[in-house]
Amino acid sequence: MAKIETIEDFYKKKFDYLPDNLQDLGHFNVFRTEDCYKDGVLIPVSYTRRDFYKISLARGKNVFHYADKSLEVDGTALIFFNPQVPYTVESLSAEKSGFFCIFKEAFFTESLRNSITNLPMFKIGGKPAYILNEEQDKQISDIFTRMIDEINSDYIYKYDLLRNYVTEMIHGAMKIEPSEKLYQHPDANSRITSVFTELLERQFPIESPSQRFSMRSAKDFAEKLYVHVNHLNRAIKLTTGKTTTDLISQRLASEAQALLKHTDWNISEISYCLGFEEPAHFNNFFKKQIQMAPSVYRSA
Repeated sequence: MAKIETIEDFYKKKFDYLPDNLQDLGHFNVFRTEDCYKDGVLIPVSYTRRDFYKISLARGKNVFHYADKSLEVDGTALIFFNPQVPYTVESLSAEKSGFFCIFKEAFFTESLRNSITNLPMFKIGGKPAYILNEEQDKQISDIFTRMIDEINSDYIYKYDLLRNYVTEMIHGAMKIEPSEKLYQHPDANSRITSVFTELLERQFPIESPSQRFSMRSAKDFAEKLYVHVNHLNRAIKLTTGKTTTDLISQRLASEAQALLKHTDWNISEISYCLGFEEPAHFNNFFKKQIQMAPSVYRSA
């Protein structure tokens, strides 16, 4: 059964040990990618949610599978992963160098005026990937190197410095692709579409058979947004070219595919947690969206 990977799971899988300060609410650590090999093989990243944040500088050719999207990068990328979205990384080249850091949200609780989830790269539906040129790669690598030196030091205030280094990296990423360009909404229609998308994504991923997808119709979303359903439908159609129902169905089908491939739940359980009253209704929906039965898709 799919589950959230905890920070304890991470250490056991990667290093076969648990650090002494793991119980700190604001746990932080930083690594070179090369240090995550076992018997000369890089330990794969499984597709799941984590209960911690991760910032990764990855070099080479990689495919980042993030929620229901995939991003192929040939070069250097700075990727921001948050606990709300499942992800995995598929390496397509021999290049395995890079860095990453992991931390719990409490690491930033007292240093940010707003929640870290309000930052552009950590927002639901945001853009987590920043492609780096050679100079930007050097700048971010220098920050990671300073972080590694600092965490291994005996300096009593080292975690204050580490917070500053992470903040510097975040601002460096936002300068590469300014947030006002990425997240501005030229009109009310795109603003409504953006909030609709965020509300839709908040219902995912489905993490247990007892969890239930509840906002299934355009009317459900319109009520949450305090707009008439016709206004919502019109705004989404003008912005995306698709209907509200189409977008909900596509996201629901994407989650169904993930559950069929990445869990051992039976089809009745998947049907229930996705909000279908009967497995037959789910079968008909899946066939319409994916052009094959759920059982056939699972075994393919």
